[in-house]
Amino acid sequence: MPNQNNILIITYYWPPAGGPGVQRWLGFVRHLPDFGFYPHVYVPKNPSYPILDKSLENELPQNYSLIKKKIWEPYQIAERFFPKTKEYKKGNLTKEKKGFLAQLLISIRGNFFIPDARKFWVNPSVRFLKKYIEENNISTIVSSGPPHSLHLIGLKLKKQFPDVQWLADFRDPWTEISYHTHLNLSLWAKNKHEKLEKKVFTTADVVIATSYIDAENYKQKEAKKTIAITNGFEKINSNYQSKQKNEKFILSYIGGLEDLRNPSFLWQELNQILVENQELKNKFILQFIGTISQNILDEIQNTHTELSKCVEKIDYLPHAEAVGKMQQADALLLINFIDDKAKGIIPGKFFEYLATQNPILAIGPKGSDVERILNETEAGKLFSIENQDEIKKQVTQLFEDWKNDVQKKPIDVERFMRRELTKKLVDSIK
Repeated sequence: MPNQNNILIITYYWPPAGGPGVQRWLGFVRHLPDFGFYPHVYVPKNPSYPILDKSLENELPQNYSLIKKKIWEPYQIAERFFPKTKEYKKGNLTKEKKGFLAQLLISIRGNFFIPDARKFWVNPSVRFLKKYIEENNISTIVSSGPPHSLHLIGLKLKKQFPDVQWLADFRDPWTEISYHTHLNLSLWAKNKHEKLEKKVFTTADVVIATSYIDAENYKQKEAKKTIAITNGFEKINSNYQSKQKNEKFILSYIGGLEDLRNPSFLWQELNQILVENQELKNKFILQFIGTISQNILDEIQNTHTELSKCVEKIDYLPHAEAVGKMQQADALLLINFIDDKAKGIIPGKFFEYLATQNPILAIGPKGSDVERILNETEAGKLFSIENQDEIKKQVTQLFEDWKNDVQKKPIDVERFMRRELTKKLVDSIK
């Protein structure tokens, strides 16, 4: 029998990768030894990361083994000749009509690289990891996607080691991801994606979803066993009560924001409230931190005169600095897709928002998991097109609370601490 304490984690994103994809398993690996598991983390030696954040290397755990193997991926060639390749790699597909080159790159990505352009790492990794699993008495394998090609590594290893438990962790859905329908898929490619996804669902011992709705969807897709383990945060901000008051009321959005998530109605409502409320207009800052679509910034600048005067734009910040900005803000803006398909999407930064204990103003579909958690924790409110007229009332209330030093702390957010979530992960392992 294999040693029950050795767990192999197959992931593409690892420091110095930046962005949300790296945070989940960086946190789990940090806490797994507390529960008697020794993590072996397998990552590419020469990855093509869209965002780098070297500060995350300071957060690397001490008690784990890191294994690297060289990867070949077409992006490494394409980026030399087509600078926009990074945008397509990140899923930053826009509503604008695309030129021939853009359409070609998207079509190639969707139809020829199934499930994604990291597929060429699958077979070399399986050959390498077969020996590694035998030599290190691995009892549990975790594959984390996207990229979902990593689940194919898990699938092939499970066939070779049927007694080793395999957990397929879906940080985002596969065929249900928002941009999947924008990949110009042929019927053959669409069926291929769905066939591979079903094979992973029906073979993995446990399929992990990052939201409650996704877990239910995976169950409907015949997953053998599903469990929802959300993303989380490391610790609650202990300086909430003593933080210095800002000179102006700061509503802050932290992270990337592409055209397909542009909430035009929100900018309209914010602009209107500034027209109607002179006091708020003189004290209001809409702060963007991160990679924001220029089309969105142009829309605010050209269409919403009063709001444009209050915009503060800051480029991408290292993770620790971004968290600091979250804590310094007076309210936090979360923007999701409005489409009902996004009900199961819970952005990773949402949980770091919760840790700040600052009020959250969320945009997304009604009945979503984000709305569920906001209601359960009393951490904020979610608005969609159906109730956009209530946004002005909420912003006014947040401003009044800020002006009068009224602080309302959320409740029961400790369950989203990463150590608690790691315990839930360990409990799902046989």
